[in-house]
Amino acid sequence: MTEQQRHQFERGTDGPKVIVAGLDGSDSSLRAAAYAAGLARRQNALLALVYVQPLMPAGASLGVPVAGTTEEIAADLMAEVRSAAERTKGTFEVRWEFHTFRGDPYNGLVRAADELKADAVVVGASESAGHRFIGSVALRLVKAGRWPVTVVP
Repeated sequence: MTEQQRHQFERGTDGPKVIVAGLDGSDSSLRAAAYAAGLARRQNALLALVYVQPLMPAGASLGVPVAGTTEEIAADLMAEVRSAAERTKGTFEVRWEFHTFRGDPYNGLVRAADELKADAVVVGASESAGHRFIGSVALRLVKAGRWPVTVVP
């Protein structure tokens, strides 16, 4: 079985079962998470919110995470998601999970989507000017062509 055959979409289903949304605390990622939550609610899908903990540049080849800061960010994001879920309880029910992966954002989201068997990926548009030259995570996910990707401004 080829790589392309493993990632073909099944036709005739009732919609996505798992929607992965990349979350990093930026305004665009929070909008993407809200958009993905709406999709998950309407499709009765699982919303998998994913934060990718970046690696230290000097220790990246050894796989050393930037421990304190990224774990704090993950904890803050989780608290924010729990708070939003509590505020909307009873009026906006969504099945959700929060996951953290380590690595660069693109490879972390690819790994998350693969491991969680995502049917769709939702990310925020890049807020970095440098991505015009090296390519954004969203553009790289679209070019991978493995899942439908929605980019939220």
